[in-house]
Amino acid sequence: MKKKACKSCKFLYAGEECPNCKSSQFVLNWKGRFYVLDPVKSDIAKKVGIKQAGEYAIKVV
Repeated sequence: MKKKACKSCKFLYAGEECPNCKSSQFVLNWKGRFYVLDPVKSDIAKKVGIKQAGEYAIKVV
């Protein structure tokens, strides 16, 4: 099953609501993904504004 991407924070998940921001708005069409292991040390996470480790979509279509 393809993961859902949250429209608000782009977090990838499989449940009914985003575990990151608790939003229920999602898309099934997204492109690319990146993983944030440590948001405190990650320059990309800082630039994008990510504060929680996890898997994120690069582009939500």
